[in-house]
Amino acid sequence: MALLAQGIDYFGADGFPVTARRVRTEPGGRPSHPHDVTEKDHYHDFCELVLVLSGRGRHVLEGESFPVAAGNVFVVQGRQVHSFRDRDALVLVNVMYDPLRLPLPAGLLRRLPGYSALFMLEPTFRSAHRFSSRLQLDRKDLGAAEALAERIEQESSAAQPGHEAVLLGLLVELMVFLSRRYGESDVNESRALLQMGRLISTLEQRYREPWTLEQLARFAHLSRTSLLRVFRQATGKSPIDYLIGLRIEAAKRMLRQSESGMTEIALETGFGDSNYFARKFRLMTGRTPTAFRRAGRA
Repeated sequence: MALLAQGIDYFGADGFPVTARRVRTEPGGRPSHPHDVTEKDHYHDFCELVLVLSGRGRHVLEGESFPVAAGNVFVVQGRQVHSFRDRDALVLVNVMYDPLRLPLPAGLLRRLPGYSALFMLEPTFRSAHRFSSRLQLDRKDLGAAEALAERIEQESSAAQPGHEAVLLGLLVELMVFLSRRYGESDVNESRALLQMGRLISTLEQRYREPWTLEQLARFAHLSRTSLLRVFRQATGKSPIDYLIGLRIEAAKRMLRQSESGMTEIALETGFGDSNYFARKFRLMTGRTPTAFRRAGRA
């Protein structure tokens, strides 16, 4: 039975949910740190960004086995059961973070096609791609990523005043660095994920435009059926529902920060019609736009 690796054991009971641990292949299989479950089947209640620094081995994920070697970078999402086997001088750095407890600038990150591809899409399609869509860093870029991970480990351990802000900044910097590198990949499977990442990035920035499903499918170079299937696998939503969600979030910002009327907000956020905007807003938030504005100023 798989073990649950709990965030409390790595972040602390009241700790900021970002940290890092270096894992070496120790003689006799000794653990590298307390709560090291590298060779045991386990899952997390947080996310883990894995940097393979040196050596080789096999990563067993959800019952499938994939070879790993120096320069590999990939994300293990919370409930995925995994372990590392047949370790041959394998050295990892695991950057652990809980996205549900962090004020990550998700909208800004998703403007990077490589972010959506590496952090959202690759974990979902890893099995289908037989791990060929992972990120592969050269020696220089791996060293730069390792340096950021080491600073995360140091800041987390020292816990000096202001370490929370530093940890969040370092995590975002590492995410952006890796996303940029993924965006440069020329591997066919990675390019396919980047194409979907570009669609997500485009929607994040051009949500006001009157997109149709047919236009989105053409943009992604997919059929309507394939787009619906792949997009839902990646995000849990249809492309149109995802687009409406972006418009609703933009409307929330305007309701909180401006005195604009409902018609103006509807037009500014891409709904086009104030009645349609009000229906969708209530459906997704449980409140009318007016009630949302009133509650935000109470």
